[in-house]
Amino acid sequence: MPTLSSYPFTLLMNYISKNILVASLICGLFLIMAACQTESEAQKIINRAIDAHGGEQFQKAKISFDFRDKHYKIFKSPDAFEYVREFTDSLGFVRDVLINEGFERSIDGNPVSLEEKWIRAYSNSVNSVAYFAFLPYGLNDAAVQKTLLEETQLEGQKYHLVKVTFEEDGGGEDFDDEFLYWINQETNLIDYLAYSYHTDGGGVRFRKATKRHLLEGLTLQDYENYQPKEKETSLMDLESLFVAGELELLSEIELENVEVTFK
Repeated sequence: MPTLSSYPFTLLMNYISKNILVASLICGLFLIMAACQTESEAQKIINRAIDAHGGEQFQKAKISFDFRDKHYKIFKSPDAFEYVREFTDSLGFVRDVLINEGFERSIDGNPVSLEEKWIRAYSNSVNSVAYFAFLPYGLNDAAVQKTLLEETQLEGQKYHLVKVTFEEDGGGEDFDDEFLYWINQETNLIDYLAYSYHTDGGGVRFRKATKRHLLEGLTLQDYENYQPKEKETSLMDLESLFVAGELELLSEIELENVEVTFK
């Protein structure tokens, strides 16, 4: 049997290149398998969190509540959604409706023509409130990408830490936002979350769940909303800053007059 030293130089290089290629393919396969395993575990954890907060009840529930002097009616199924915001200002009674097909505003029952920039701004505003109110339902949308990070401990409880990002296709205008969810290992409820955003100059926020609204099998949550002193703070640093008491309480997210009906 010939040894490597007996090969001509060209054959030797071909031999080495082929073996490097095979080794690279094997390593790549193992990395893909590891990533799939991590994603699979993240998916299981998110599924348990959705179940703990209400599961399939979300798909047929219409939730209404008051938030910061505005009234919201939220419905979301796997195929369709309807988010309604109503309030009265100096112009009259304003009704915003965001559905799959787009955004519409009316004042005192009369449709209002809006510039594209305002359609985008109002749509984002309504969608943001609906997104957080319905958590964790929505984390299985097609554009959502989940990654399981290291287990962590916060205020005496153990948590699964799941990172959520979004594909550009189907991820909306804020597809480049990133989220972290601290999911309690015992209750499967979301006790904390953090996110980065890029609108209005961008930044990061950290939220702690406070009051829980238990209605018709659903668990909806209020939050304390924190911000770091430095705008450029990394999303991954927020937990340690919260523990150290170095985050500022920016606002409180409180849902009032919450009601749940079923379509």
